[in-house]
Amino acid sequence: MAKNSSDILKTVLITRFSALGDVAMTIPIVYPVCKANPKVNFVFATRKMAQGLFVNCPGNLIVLGIDLDDYKGISGPVKLASNLHHRYDFDAMADLHDVIRTKLMVSTLKLKGVRVATIDKGRKEKRQLTSGKSRQPVLSTHARYKAVFGELGLKLGEEFTSIFAPGENPKSPIVPAKEEGYRWIAIAPFSQHKGKEYPLEQMKLVIAEMSRWEKCYLFLMGGGKKERDLLDPIMKRYSNVLSLPHIKHSFADELALLSRCDVVLTMDSANMHLASLVGAPVVSVWGATHPSCGFLGWHQALRDTVQLDLDCRPCSVFGNKKCRYRDYHCMKDISPELILDKVKTVLER
Repeated sequence: MAKNSSDILKTVLITRFSALGDVAMTIPIVYPVCKANPKVNFVFATRKMAQGLFVNCPGNLIVLGIDLDDYKGISGPVKLASNLHHRYDFDAMADLHDVIRTKLMVSTLKLKGVRVATIDKGRKEKRQLTSGKSRQPVLSTHARYKAVFGELGLKLGEEFTSIFAPGENPKSPIVPAKEEGYRWIAIAPFSQHKGKEYPLEQMKLVIAEMSRWEKCYLFLMGGGKKERDLLDPIMKRYSNVLSLPHIKHSFADELALLSRCDVVLTMDSANMHLASLVGAPVVSVWGATHPSCGFLGWHQALRDTVQLDLDCRPCSVFGNKKCRYRDYHCMKDISPELILDKVKTVLER
């Protein structure tokens, strides 16, 4: 490590091109690093769809939404790295992804004299967890992100609490006025993979019971036509349930809403991490995946998770593997009552 690296570095490239939740997980680390190193400029390269996540970002952070279709094949990442270096002339790179695309970018930039620090994903330890050879929790993804910036000699900054300032009441056209004494609950029932998704028919029972709670308003989270169509009959059935996919909105709007919620009920999905960005209390439901793999939301607690103690869990780090028993009983065997009790506990805390 170079001495006083933060005084030497002028511009740092940060890369993370993966799923929305993984990118959201970088924010509680990246924002404090940027604020703690005001003389350093940071350029965050990510997928175009994730660019809107970076609300209220520090003044020395530029977020680039990259259309990866413009950089396909082996030559694509080389071209991307060269273009970005020509444009921003950075002297260091923080690779928070460590996949083939960023490995090629790393190789290209090292030839240009750029210092590089790359995340250690702990792939071996995670394989031991999913194979049943170990029950030892691995280092959290947030800690792994921190280690990358520490390797570059950058100050890590103060602990992140929210993208919004203390006491800030973010405005949004989709967020109604919150009546005094009312409780708002956001429910995110979907995930990219079946192994991480609580069966919708069982979630409907959870929603039905919550809709009967006194002075309670429910917001259903989702995206795309398929999820909108699935949520439509649920919304129409209850007067105190609103479906967000039916309303055109941005990530900034969604984050403003989550910041007003008393609890967010979510799967191991992007919404779990979005709630972390605004400090909202979270109840998360886990099936094929497990918090021990290092992906629990920022400052979220194990006591607020809902999961079954099964020998076959975790069977997957990301939830993308098919169930070996073909029934996903890790999710199906979670009773609606178990989820409801956990939500009540958080609300009454």
